[in-house]
Amino acid sequence: MDKKSMANLTLNNKAIEKYFGLLKGLDNLSKKKLIIKLTESLDIKEEKVEIRTLFGAWEDDKDSDEIIKDIRESREFR
Repeated sequence: MDKKSMANLTLNNKAIEKYFGLLKGLDNLSKKKLIIKLTESLDIKEEKVEIRTLFGAWEDDKDSDEIIKDIRESREFR
Protein backbone atom coordinates (compact mmCIF):
# COMPACT_ATOMS: atom_id res chain seq x y z
CA MET A 1 0.00 0.00 0.00
CA ASP A 2 1.51 3.37 -0.94
CA LYS A 3 1.55 6.43 1.32
CA LYS A 4 -1.09 8.30 -0.69
CA SER A 5 -3.71 5.58 -0.37
CA MET A 6 -3.30 5.07 3.38
CA ALA A 7 -5.96 6.62 5.58
CA ASN A 8 -4.97 8.70 8.58
CA LEU A 9 -5.63 7.10 11.93
CA THR A 10 -5.82 9.13 15.12
CA LEU A 11 -5.35 7.37 18.44
CA ASN A 12 -6.51 8.58 21.81
CA ASN A 13 -4.16 8.46 24.82
CA LYS A 14 -5.61 5.19 26.07
CA ALA A 15 -4.92 3.43 22.76
CA ILE A 16 -1.42 4.90 22.61
CA GLU A 17 -0.69 3.57 26.12
CA LYS A 18 -1.87 0.11 25.04
CA TYR A 19 0.45 0.14 22.03
CA PHE A 20 3.30 1.36 24.20
CA GLY A 21 2.64 -1.47 26.64
CA LEU A 22 3.10 -3.94 23.78
CA LEU A 23 6.18 -2.25 22.36
CA LYS A 24 8.14 -1.39 25.50
CA GLY A 25 9.24 -5.02 25.84
CA LEU A 26 11.09 -4.93 22.51
CA ASP A 27 14.87 -5.04 22.46
CA ASN A 28 16.71 -1.76 21.85
CA LEU A 29 17.58 -2.52 18.22
CA SER A 30 13.93 -3.24 17.38
CA LYS A 31 12.85 -0.04 19.16
CA LYS A 32 15.40 1.99 17.18
CA LYS A 33 14.19 0.47 13.90
CA LEU A 34 10.61 1.28 14.85
CA ILE A 35 11.59 4.85 15.78
CA ILE A 36 13.31 5.27 12.41
CA LYS A 37 10.26 3.96 10.53
CA LEU A 38 7.92 6.24 12.44
CA THR A 39 10.21 9.23 11.94
CA GLU A 40 10.47 8.57 8.22
CA SER A 41 6.70 8.43 8.00
CA LEU A 42 6.59 12.01 9.33
CA ASP A 43 8.81 13.35 6.55
CA ILE A 44 6.11 14.25 4.07
CA LYS A 45 7.70 15.97 1.11
CA GLU A 46 5.30 18.37 -0.51
CA GLU A 47 5.56 18.80 -4.22
CA LYS A 48 5.55 22.35 -5.43
CA VAL A 49 2.41 22.92 -7.41
CA GLU A 50 2.08 25.93 -9.60
CA ILE A 51 -1.17 27.62 -8.59
CA ARG A 52 -2.45 28.07 -12.13
CA THR A 53 -2.38 24.30 -12.69
CA LEU A 54 -5.07 23.88 -10.03
CA PHE A 55 -7.81 25.61 -11.95
CA GLY A 56 -8.44 27.40 -15.22
CA ALA A 57 -5.84 30.13 -15.29
CA TRP A 58 -6.12 33.14 -17.51
CA GLU A 59 -3.52 32.93 -20.26
CA ASP A 60 -3.06 36.09 -22.25
CA ASP A 61 -0.28 38.41 -23.38
CA LYS A 62 -2.32 41.49 -22.59
CA ASP A 63 -1.64 43.59 -19.52
CA SER A 64 -4.32 44.13 -16.88
CA ASP A 65 -5.46 47.48 -18.32
CA GLU A 66 -6.08 45.93 -21.74
CA ILE A 67 -8.01 43.03 -20.23
CA ILE A 68 -10.19 45.40 -18.19
CA LYS A 69 -10.85 47.49 -21.29
CA ASP A 70 -11.87 44.37 -23.27
CA ILE A 71 -14.21 43.22 -20.51
CA ARG A 72 -15.89 46.61 -20.27
CA GLU A 73 -16.28 46.87 -24.05
CA SER A 74 -17.83 43.40 -24.28
CA ARG A 75 -20.61 44.16 -21.78
CA GLU A 76 -24.10 44.20 -23.16
CA PHE A 77 -26.71 46.33 -21.45
CA ARG A 78 -30.40 45.67 -21.99
